[in-house]
Amino acid sequence: MMLMNYGDSGIKLDMITPAQSRAARALINWSQPELASASGASISTIRDFETGKRSPIANNMAAIRNALEEAGVIFVAENGEGPGVRLRKQE
Repeated sequence: MMLMNYGDSGIKLDMITPAQSRAARALINWSQPELASASGASISTIRDFETGKRSPIANNMAAIRNALEEAGVIFVAENGEGPGVRLRKQE
């Protein structure tokens, strides 16, 4: 069973890394503006997150992750080899 981490806002805080975000966008061929549009986060939030300048606030992080997951991305947790991403199997 995986325990979820919830912040004060009650939003699931399963953090993704900047590298996972970049890799996820590459898998689905999305630009930063496309991710911003799908998530509702600003382009500068996406850019600053993916370059490591700052971490998004909890609701933006959740929106970014959710947008990528809805587009077919699966986030792979740290398993000794590092976190990663893959595409969900097409049905």
